[in-house]
Amino acid sequence: MVSGSRISSGTVYGIDLGTTYSCLAQVSPDGAPEVVALLDGSVTLPSVVLFVGPDDYVTGEPARALARAQPEDVCTLVKRRMGDGEWRFVSHGRSWSAPAVSSLVLKALVSETGFSTAGPVRDVVITVPAYFGDEERRATKLAGEYADLTVLDVINEPTAAALSYGFARLGGGRTAGGTEDAEVALVYDLGGGTVDVSIVELAQRRLAVVAIDGDHELGGADWDEKLAVHLSHAFTAAHPDAEDPLDDSAGGQALILAAERAKRELTGRDSVVVPVEHDGRRLDVTVIRAEFERLTAGLLDRTMELTRSAVTAARERGVQGIDRVLLVGGSSRMPAVAARLTAELGVPAELHDPDLAVAKGAAIYGRKKSLERLLAADLITRGQLVDGSPIELADPADLHAACQRLGQAYGLSADEVRRTVEVQVLNVCSRGFGVLALDRYGEGGVVFLVHRNDRLPVAVRRSFGTVYDDQPVVTLRVVEQGGGSESPRPEDGKLIAEASIVDIPPGYPAGSEIEVTLRMGFDGILELTALHEGLTDRPLKVRIETSAALSQADVARERAQVDRLRRREN
Repeated sequence: MVSGSRISSGTVYGIDLGTTYSCLAQVSPDGAPEVVALLDGSVTLPSVVLFVGPDDYVTGEPARALARAQPEDVCTLVKRRMGDGEWRFVSHGRSWSAPAVSSLVLKALVSETGFSTAGPVRDVVITVPAYFGDEERRATKLAGEYADLTVLDVINEPTAAALSYGFARLGGGRTAGGTEDAEVALVYDLGGGTVDVSIVELAQRRLAVVAIDGDHELGGADWDEKLAVHLSHAFTAAHPDAEDPLDDSAGGQALILAAERAKRELTGRDSVVVPVEHDGRRLDVTVIRAEFERLTAGLLDRTMELTRSAVTAARERGVQGIDRVLLVGGSSRMPAVAARLTAELGVPAELHDPDLAVAKGAAIYGRKKSLERLLAADLITRGQLVDGSPIELADPADLHAACQRLGQAYGLSADEVRRTVEVQVLNVCSRGFGVLALDRYGEGGVVFLVHRNDRLPVAVRRSFGTVYDDQPVVTLRVVEQGGGSESPRPEDGKLIAEASIVDIPPGYPAGSEIEVTLRMGFDGILELTALHEGLTDRPLKVRIETSAALSQADVARERAQVDRLRRREN
């Protein structure tokens, strides 16, 4: 790296790939995260894809507007299908997996923001719900690959929001921060299709997730659905001879959109009038906020259960109390959310840039990753760091000099570069993972090695034994926790991977040792290593291809299918 020279930006962008809306953010030259505007000046893109033909599609607001005309060809809430290897959206004779549909949203987002970004959008960090498991995270990365993006990392949405809130005080901003005392924040993220609760410790140059909980099939869309059913009942009661709007695809789409608008308006008003038109009839339905809150109380109750679970888990890990409650996600604007959380926790709940904080946090994290990569490359090139080693192992004088060179190239101070890369972001495992094994009575069950809320990265090693003499093959089955708690019953979990140690030579008795190691990195993606005592030179190493993973043939077919598509602007 030549001192004083300017080099290409190497920007890593942050993307909030949301269930209902998505956005892209970057870090500006002055170090502040900013969401990049779309061509129409808005900052969020509806995560909606309308297939208007075999090779044409529309995304965003135009897709929402046309959804009523072509309800069978519009795909919404696809994020809830991430990780479901069997699900396909079929339109115009073509089938699309969740990663493929999501890639079209990503491609549209990159295209719409391309005129305003610091450079071409290639390297990205994409956010995911904290409660996403291994399969969902892999599907998210695959969506990025389909969109011709390099996904450097995935980061949990509440973690990104907390990073956006706390980066300056962590010491990563333009001005030196981190002088305040440590703070414990509860991040309540109620988006369009998912809800996450995370307990996060913020201290000088350190953001540590302590505990998480969530439900990726519960979100603002469920509030919309409850209100849509209420509007439908009111309409059919007033017009008993008319068709129920929810029994018609176009009518149902229109009613859901009307319910979503009403939910937004009720955030700032005590009542709204919702016009319902269908089958040649019309009814103006007055919805009072208190009535809406009564209709959806069960949904809010469920999020409070998740909140209590996360707080309990944090207390078990030494957290004494909650200092701050941050509300993230558009649906967290509903007044009932803040009121309930404040009553539940005894701490005022405050909105923190609910629509944009997640993308901004991802951009901050992306900048940190970018600077780390550049510093490491500089040190390795000069022979001052072994390839693959963390930059903290470099000689302090060498590291300071590298920070100076990098800062001069990017218009930053050496201290600013160093503060950014020194900020630690520590995460936890979202689910428990284990292997199927037989007990002494021959009954099969799940033995958990990695547990939910274990600090990442984690590596757990445990020894098992073969079942019978001269066993030639050992098959390992990895199971992911299925519900809110670990269960030894295989049917309560989800089988996500299977791999075998083969060609074991004869002569080894029953009980011969098999050493199994499960590793999970910062990105929450799992790896398995297994070693039979008779094959110490041939360990089984598997970067787990889950049951939701597409075959190489499927990936090639879908990639070609995505590349053939043309996006219409309207």
